Amino acid sequence: MIGFLASLAAIWGLGAWLGMSRGLRWGLTGILFAAILLAHGVLPAEHPLPRAIGGSFAGWATLAGALALVATYARGLAWLRARAPEPDAPQEGPFSDAELDRYARHIVLREIGGPGQKALKDARVLVVGAGGLGSPVLLYLAAAGVGTIGVIDDDRVSSSNLQRQVIHRDADIDTPKVFSARAAMLAINPNIEVRPYNRRLTEEIAGELFADYDLVVEGSDNFETRYLVNRVAARIGRPVIGGAISQWEGQVATWDPGQGAPCYACVFPEAPAPGLAPSCAEAGVIGPLPGVVGAMMAGEVVKEIAGAGEGLRGKLLIWDGLHAEPRVIRTKPRADCPVCG
Repeated sequence: MIGFLASLAAIWGLGAWLGMSRGLRWGLTGILFAAILLAHGVLPAEHPLPRAIGGSFAGWATLAGALALVATYARGLAWLRARAPEPDAPQEGPFSDAELDRYARHIVLREIGGPGQKALKDARVLVVGAGGLGSPVLLYLAAAGVGTIGVIDDDRVSSSNLQRQVIHRDADIDTPKVFSARAAMLAINPNIEVRPYNRRLTEEIAGELFADYDLVVEGSDNFETRYLVNRVAARIGRPVIGGAISQWEGQVATWDPGQGAPCYACVFPEAPAPGLAPSCAEAGVIGPLPGVVGAMMAGEVVKEIAGAGEGLRGKLLIWDGLHAEPRVIRTKPRADCPVCG
């Protein structure tokens, strides 16, 4: 046995030192076992060689079989590793293959292309309101690949919302709208970041919040919030894509006094008197109208970020859904505007 162990050590130790391949060393080991088995199988038990080797034919055959199984397993494992696919190469460029496929219809548009889609991925957009207008805006911005989308709203989903606020589901009733919206957006596009702010927008937080975004989308349902968004955005130089709806009619504009366009207060210097502009709850609203107007707002956001086409600076787009009639009104800054004049 000592001689066998010495021979085995020489084959594997000295062989490795001499640079023998693993296959050659396994071959020499097989020859050694074959010689031992031959000595035990052919020579009588009283012969000096079998006695010097020690053991029995059955014992050595069992050991040889066990080592053969180990060698076979090792060779099989090496074969499988050799056939295994190479790990994915590190992503090169701004988009993965899955993202290129997802945004292919944007990328082939001449006005957007790869640079425009990269701008969308790098953009940060804040949406004020996750209700009627916020619903289509948020869904389309998520689908378009806007990299970071913030949404602020302090309301909860109610059953009366579901007639038009398509980002929410029946199972979301009594859930904060920002969390319901976030779940729907990530279900559409898991490659984006959604930041939900479950609180009311106030003067105290608006400045710091807006400063963290490139553009603000205003889709609230009250004049107090609209004038607040306009004041703060004008002060810190953020463009606002604003929209409003009532009954059958909606409007969209880009308020950006920093680029020579009017702000919201230039065109609407004062909120209407109570009762002159009733809310959707009071006056009603056709369900698809927020989708039409919100989709227009999302389109303006994409154009603004990608630098495509002509936006709505200095224009107020009005959609009359009852008569299927669009109108565009030219607007100008007011020199005496208390916000941007």
